[in-house]
Amino acid sequence: MSGHSKWNNIKHKKEKTDAQKGKIFTKVGKEIAMAVKAGGPDPKVNGKLKDLIAKAKSLNVPNDNIDRIIKKASGADSVAYEEMYYEGYGPCGVAVIVRAATDSRNRTAGNVRHYFDKFGGNMGNTGCVSYLFSDCGTIVIEDEDGELEEDKVMEASLEAGASDFAAEEGAYIIKTEPSDLEAVRDALVAAGYEIASCEVEKVPSTYVTLTGEDDIKHMNLLLEYLEDDDDVTEVYHNWENCDE
Repeated sequence: MSGHSKWNNIKHKKEKTDAQKGKIFTKVGKEIAMAVKAGGPDPKVNGKLKDLIAKAKSLNVPNDNIDRIIKKASGADSVAYEEMYYEGYGPCGVAVIVRAATDSRNRTAGNVRHYFDKFGGNMGNTGCVSYLFSDCGTIVIEDEDGELEEDKVMEASLEAGASDFAAEEGAYIIKTEPSDLEAVRDALVAAGYEIASCEVEKVPSTYVTLTGEDDIKHMNLLLEYLEDDDDVTEVYHNWENCDE
């Protein structure tokens, strides 16, 4: 999300309480289930599944849980989830895109609309804010112990076709064109790097700064309620001064 790096978002999720971690496991499980349905249970041939397994592991989801989710999703009687996007405005016109994995469109749409209404925003029609965002491939390589050499990681990333590279405390963030994401990831894995996260994100082209105390409070609550919903897998917005 804007205002926070991808690595900070991952660390934030890692540091959740046990009860909140259960929700994170549920959300990642839905994404994995959708990937299995779409491309099969073998991560060697299903790139999306491979990325989600890496994401799950980075969030400390146990391997046994991941294996059970994949096995269950491969069964004929598994729940069919679908990916949905909802768009709207938070306080003072902050643009918000909500990605969800749901088995009930009516339930999820009703919940998301309620959150927008409750905290001074409103859910809009498809396309009302998506034009303010562009898709960007994002790869995260963890380096909490500082064992990796920044120059070597950067060189490997750029040679693999990355469009941008940034070093943060505890991680390296590699940006790519969406169409290059898998190729860059595979090249980095082949070079011996362990990928903590690999996905296409929505990056805003413009940002909104909130100054009113109530607006900031309501925007934080809107994000909190959205991210706490079991059906919501990701929230993108263009609030520049996000402070979780």
